[in-house]
Amino acid sequence: MKLSVLMITYNHEKYIAQALDSILMQKVNFDYEIVIGEDCSTDNTRSILLEYHEKYPGKIRLLLPEKNLGMTNNFVTTFKSCTGDYIALLEGDDYWTSSDKLQDQVDFLDAHPSCAICFHNSEEFYDDGTKPSWNYCADNQQEISSLKDLLLYCNFIPTCSALFRNRLFEDFPDWYYTLGMGDWTLHILNAQHGDIGYINRVLGRHRHHVGGVWSLRNQVRNILDVINAYNVVDEYLNHVYTSIVNDKISIYYYQLAQIQGDISLVDGIKYLYISFVKSNCRIKMLSKLFYFSARMVTRRLAKITSKNSQFD
Repeated sequence: MKLSVLMITYNHEKYIAQALDSILMQKVNFDYEIVIGEDCSTDNTRSILLEYHEKYPGKIRLLLPEKNLGMTNNFVTTFKSCTGDYIALLEGDDYWTSSDKLQDQVDFLDAHPSCAICFHNSEEFYDDGTKPSWNYCADNQQEISSLKDLLLYCNFIPTCSALFRNRLFEDFPDWYYTLGMGDWTLHILNAQHGDIGYINRVLGRHRHHVGGVWSLRNQVRNILDVINAYNVVDEYLNHVYTSIVNDKISIYYYQLAQIQGDISLVDGIKYLYISFVKSNCRIKMLSKLFYFSARMVTRRLAKITSKNSQFD
């Protein structure tokens, strides 16, 4: 089997048919399978999949667990069921927009044996149309990237665009199940074995769902999770890229200081200090340390003065 399309889905009854149709419209000169992990949806997603499976029995393989596995376990189970030489990712609420997408990416990897991953640009959009759409990848995205770039720029690969060689690593490390950054860490695992190629065209669309507004404390928690992921990955990579990791962590702590400074003056200055240390005590970060410390103190004094004036 040349290629497996890996799809995980949960409660995607509104979108799953569009996702599947965008796979089935592909014009290719090789055999491929669609392997779907349906994680016990509470809507009609499974029923729709069963209809497609009946219509395309030789093309679609369904993995139907008896109980909900959770996103990461469902992904790993589905991943391990893929038999293709290549794997392409598509989630149940996204879809591809070009019938040549798979052929173009497979041709790219066939022509570039030094590459482990191939990706393309995608259009990001809100399902309710409340915000204008935008392209995921930067205009200056380079054609060939590396593991180092994944650490420098975090995840620049849209999920619906990723196509990579199968069997590059033996198994998922234990930390993969707990970090909650599945796409980025998957690319880290694959990029140890080759470069990352880019096709500068929009060949898919990624759907964003309207959710609640993140609080400042949730933003802090999310950034701390990213910092933890960088530390775990740094250890996994035997600290070969520690200088890059520390630079990234320094930036994240700097962001924390900006956010946390509005919540806790002490925590804000603490995160600034950690950022300063992680940046190897650079003069640029030293100036930022003093600037934001002064700004946060001034803000806090202004609030105290304002409160006191109410009692005059």
